[in-house]
This record gives sequence, structure tokens and C-alpha cells, in this order.
Amino acid sequence: MLKKHGQLFLTIAIFFDSIVISFSWLASFYIHFKTSFGPPPRSVTPDIEIYLVALIPVLIVFMSSIRLCGLYQPQRGKLLSKYFFNVIKVTSISVLLLAAITFFYREGSFSRFVAIYFFCLVTILMVVSHLLVHLVLKKIRTLGFNVRYVLIVGTGVLAQSVVEKINLHSEYGFNIIGLLTSQPEELNNEFGGVRVLGTFSEISAVIHKYRVDQLFLALPLDAYDEMEGILDSLGEETVDIKVVPDLLKFMNLQSGVEDLDGLPIVNLSESPLHGWNIVVKRISDIIFSSIFIIVSSPFLILIAIIIKFESAGSIIYTQKRVGLDGNIFEMFKFRSMQVGAEDETGPIWASKEDNRRTRLGTFLRKTSIDELPQLFNVFMGDMSLVGPRPERQVFVEKFKKSIPKYMLRLKMKAGLTGWAQVNGWRGNTSLDKRIEFDLYYIKHWSLLLDLKIIFMTLWKGFINPHAY
Repeated sequence: MLKKHGQLFLTIAIFFDSIVISFSWLASFYIHFKTSFGPPPRSVTPDIEIYLVALIPVLIVFMSSIRLCGLYQPQRGKLLSKYFFNVIKVTSISVLLLAAITFFYREGSFSRFVAIYFFCLVTILMVVSHLLVHLVLKKIRTLGFNVRYVLIVGTGVLAQSVVEKINLHSEYGFNIIGLLTSQPEELNNEFGGVRVLGTFSEISAVIHKYRVDQLFLALPLDAYDEMEGILDSLGEETVDIKVVPDLLKFMNLQSGVEDLDGLPIVNLSESPLHGWNIVVKRISDIIFSSIFIIVSSPFLILIAIIIKFESAGSIIYTQKRVGLDGNIFEMFKFRSMQVGAEDETGPIWASKEDNRRTRLGTFLRKTSIDELPQLFNVFMGDMSLVGPRPERQVFVEKFKKSIPKYMLRLKMKAGLTGWAQVNGWRGNTSLDKRIEFDLYYIKHWSLLLDLKIIFMTLWKGFINPHAY
């Protein structure tokens, strides 16, 4: 139900933003080439058809930036100034991306002054239009138009979560009139800022008294025996009934509800990488890994030569690691230890004073340079540039039995760097904290978060006190 209303507002927002972007683009063309405002054009006025065709990629880039920046996400509880800053961020990123695209476009050129006018105009108009929408929605809700009165059955954690979510989406026009309880001693108490109006047995009377439109059954698992009686008592009511399953404590990552030919399926654990998200992340991996391989190739060749002359053995060390969905792949590293380093010890983690390392290997591991060959793993698709660090199978079998939710990190392709790594959780540090940061990354994945982690990795450098 919230999703249906959300789609309505999303459609309206996209429609008006498309109008604003289109108007700004064409108006910028007109201002530069058809008026005396600003410096005169240096060339013959181009055909308007060229700019009309260019409007298609302009809209695509803007809508992609809007999604990446989360501009259409609920803004309740956030400062209005921060919201408008996000609008400016969207227009800035979009114009920069369009400028980069036109650099490779050789069939013609676009006026830089049109781009400047467009940036100024679209930024101002998008800020104004979003402000107007914000004020109109606020006024509509204040006047009480199109309001749906909601009654929530339950007072526990689940019911309070429903209250929080509905309040988060105040633009949908839902007004919570109260809660119902199974405990008479809770009458007139408040939970989550909402008053308890009656008991379950009084549900029909409360519905009629307050003219309830929507009824949410938010009962814990151990109270579902009471649901049949409640539903039986609603047989003669016209109120819309919504059941909220008590699965919060079981939900991880991207939880949601799917439809299987009319049968609702509750999804408790799923990677956010599906559909276009997979394509976007894979394309970014190919682009960035290619760039990094090309830029670092002289350095990689130099390291390979030094390794070959310093000690006997192969230059590249391969090791089986566990990747996406538990699949095994061969991970590449510069060899940093003596040949046969684990013949006596078996699989163990490297320690700070590990005497198995070569002299160059100590430097390579300290600076994480030994991991640069994994750029080829990223290019081939075994790994991603950003993600949870891959682990050896023997340690996965050990940790999955002792660390809750450990296996959820395998819902994302293993990464060369990651959210846990850039926050200092690598090497011989807390596994629980590492898992916590890995799961945060998977749950909140976005291309912008990947870019942030890449820049943090480059900015902080490769040296880490826990890398050895």
C-alpha cells in the first residue's frame, strides 16, 4: 500500500523534473543563440534539432544522478537546506557527466555557454519546483485533504515500527488515530507517541467511532492465535485490512515481498545487486580495473622483476578463495613468502613477525602492493573492485559456525578493497566489527558508496598497521 502511494508520488516527481530539465535545456539554447544576453555566439546558430536529440541523453543522465543521490527518498526529519544541497549535487554531477560525454562526441560540438546557462537555470528551477512541491504537499495535509485514517492492532515493537514507517512517509496522507491492545492495563498509554484507544474486543466500535480507513494487524508471532478472532469480528466491516508479518528479527540485507503468480513471498535475505545494479557495478569494475591496470603496469612489471631476482619461486601466487554465493575462485597476489610457507603450519593467518615472508614480501604486504594483481581478478569478473574481502574456504567453514550472519557477506562479490578495510577493520582485528561493516556495505550499496570507498582507499594510501 505504501509502495502504491510511493509510486504515484515518484511518477509525479519524475514528470515535473523532466519538464524542468527539458525547459532549462531548450531555454539555455534560446538564451544563447536567439537573444542578446551574454557574449554573442562565435559560430553559426546550429539547428535546434541537434539539441532536441541531445535532450534524450540529458534526461537519462539526470534521472540516473537523481536515483544515485537518493533525491526521491523520504526527506522527513531532514533539514530542508540539506535536501536542496542534494538538488544542487544532482545538477552538478549531471552537468559534469554530460561534459565528459560530449568530450568523446565527434559528430559536432555543443556550446559551453549553453552548458553554463543550463547548469544555472536547471539548478534554480529544480530547487524552486521541489520547494513548491514540498509546500503544496504540506498545505494539502494541513487542510486534511485525501487523508486516510489508520488504526494499528498491537503495541509491541512491530506496531511501533509501523508507526515509525508511516510517520516517515507523511506525504502519503496517512493519519494514525491510535493503537489497540490485548492488555486492558495499557489503555490510554502511549507507544511511539500514539495512544492506545481500546482492546481487541472493541475493534469494531473504535473503527466506527474514528471512521478508520486502514487497519494494520501488527501482532508478534506468539499472538497470531488471536488474529483469527480479530478477522472474524471484522467480517461486516468495510475497512481495508493490512497484515504486517512479524519477521523483523529475521530480515537481513534487502528484505521485501515478491509476488509468485498471486502468492506473496516474503524475502528475508537478498543481495541488492539485481537487474540494472549488476550491470552498473560490472561496468564500473571493468572501467576502473582497466584504468588502474594500465596506469600501474610499469610499476607491476618492476615489482615482478624484483621478486624474480630476489628469491626462487613464481612471481604470482594463486590461492583458492570463496567468492559470491560460496563459489571458489583463484585469487592472484604477488608472492610475498618463501615457497612452501604453509607446508609445516598449514593454513594460518599471517602474523606481525611472520618469518615466512621474503624481505621484499614484508614491504609488499605492509603496503598491500602484493594485492595489486587482483585487479586482473576484478577485470575477469571473479572479484569486484569494492566488496567484502575474500576468505579462504577453511576459515569460512570455521567462522560460519561461530560468527552470526557471517555467510551473508557472500551475497556480494568479493572486493579488492571494502568498507571494513577503509575503516581500519582488516588483518588481525575484530571479526565481528568486520562483519558489521561488510553487512552495512551490502545493505546500503550504491555506486556512490563504491566511489567513496575507492577514493578513501587512494586518499588514505595502502599502508595499514594491521597489514602484514
